[in-house]
Amino acid sequence: MQRTGRHFFTSESVTEGHPDKVCDQISDGVLDSIFAQDPMARVACETFISRGLVIVGGEITTKSYVDVDKLVRKVVNEIGYNHPKFGFSHELCAVMNTIGTQSPDIAQGVDTGGAGDQGMMFGYACRETPELMPLPIMLAHRLARRLSEVRKKGILPYLGPDGKSQVTVEYLDGRPLRVDTVVLSTQHTEEILDKTGEQITEKARKELIDTIIRPVLGKRLLDEKTIIHVNPTGKFVVGGPVSDTGVTGRKIIVDTYGGAAPHGGGAFSGKDPTKVDRSACYMARYIAKNLVAAGLAEECTVQLAYAIGVAEPVGVYVNTHGTGAVSEEKLSALVRKHFLLTPKGIIATLKLRRPIFRQTAAYGHFGRDEAGFEWERTDKAAALREAAGTKGKGARALAAA
Repeated sequence: MQRTGRHFFTSESVTEGHPDKVCDQISDGVLDSIFAQDPMARVACETFISRGLVIVGGEITTKSYVDVDKLVRKVVNEIGYNHPKFGFSHELCAVMNTIGTQSPDIAQGVDTGGAGDQGMMFGYACRETPELMPLPIMLAHRLARRLSEVRKKGILPYLGPDGKSQVTVEYLDGRPLRVDTVVLSTQHTEEILDKTGEQITEKARKELIDTIIRPVLGKRLLDEKTIIHVNPTGKFVVGGPVSDTGVTGRKIIVDTYGGAAPHGGGAFSGKDPTKVDRSACYMARYIAKNLVAAGLAEECTVQLAYAIGVAEPVGVYVNTHGTGAVSEEKLSALVRKHFLLTPKGIIATLKLRRPIFRQTAAYGHFGRDEAGFEWERTDKAAALREAAGTKGKGARALAAA
């Protein structure tokens, strides 16, 4: 993030009923169902969804059995596509299973403990929120979660499963000041359209603002200058898989830091933890969060890089964006000393051979305090602080010393 002057930064999120997120949840639902029976399975599951159709494919090697048709319908039903009025129904959709087995050429490198693919993975943390996450993405996730909560509880019964949120935060000298702009788009039934049939009523717009936006953002972040857009196209009756195809792994910036940090390019959902696309990103977040929690930086980006079939990372890079309490070279050395960075070490540290993944597939993989999110722990902070010799001083104070 820019650390001097005034700037604006925007992040978005989507609800669990967004077509891409439906696919992520199905893919991770398959992974969880397999891991519940066979924690050593190899899974790379992809899902495609469109009008009346779900296709599940990928490469899976396992001793377990999963009824993919039944699982798909269960996930789609739980998300809320269970009535024809939303254009897609768990009972009426077709399900196609095209899953194969993992390539033996990849398996021979992974079997010995090597990484399941090459690539670079990033983790990030900062002081903007208690979760040590950027504020815009956390607010966007909270709006999307609230939108789904209000729908599922029947508080606003006209809401459909598909929806998106977007938040623009104004910063001054690297600190968030206020919310400048909010965008909330939600699928809905025709009952809240005005006489033209092209716009939602002002009453519905006010209900959405008062029931979703204001409770989430509050008086501290909202002011009289905040711009609020609710369904800015006018209406959003046709949504979900009827209006847009969905594909696993197409919301990687929503999944991570809302654009505030780099992304290596690999998606998460549907992949078992031998795929460092997923597990090494979780480890990089764990590292960055602990470095910030230790007071060794106010903002931190960590990059890990791997070669397919090779256990140890080929690169470890720490960037504190000018906020570090000690040199980045020293922090990189501390990372190698205090964290297990092989795929086996990551899996053991973060307890990744468990059926915990479907819950990650909506509302972000980071900044979560639910059970199973082991990479959100800050249990290494004290040891890192002591090893760095900072004696508990904060990063800003040490940098000024």
